[in-house]
Amino acid sequence: MPQINLIGLDPNVEAMIDNYDRKILRALQRDGRLSYTELGKLVGLTTTPCIERVRKLERQGYITDYSANLDPKKLETGLIVFVQISLSRSGQHSFSMFRDAIKALPEVQECHLVTGHFDFLVKARVKDMTAYRDFLENHLLTVKGVKDSTSIAVMETVKETMQIPI
Repeated sequence: MPQINLIGLDPNVEAMIDNYDRKILRALQRDGRLSYTELGKLVGLTTTPCIERVRKLERQGYITDYSANLDPKKLETGLIVFVQISLSRSGQHSFSMFRDAIKALPEVQECHLVTGHFDFLVKARVKDMTAYRDFLENHLLTVKGVKDSTSIAVMETVKETMQIPI
């Protein structure tokens, strides 16, 4: 099988993955609970080489974690809100303070530094609009350096995935 050079987590180390590795990554993205035997059958390997390849992919940083997908509605966090945040100062210190503060907010699922008319895009999950208003007024807008925000409430989720095209 031809091998493809990909850069791993360490920029100084070049990692080699082949088509078997790609099949393993695709299968584990769909179902991280597969046994090594089941995974091996799916990708065309026996159990021992499959285990060795998964461990290699973990060591090289391609597989960073395993988790379970939960139903947000059952856990009373069914409302998704995207918030565009502008900071009052655009310096490393204000950005760093914001990053530290946002990491401590459990409602925040994602936070991205972006280009455009605002500085950060935040994805938060809360129970309802009342809970969102409390989160916005008593947590997000109280972060030092936040100048302005624009909220976008999600009415319907059409597609949501954490899978990466491989």
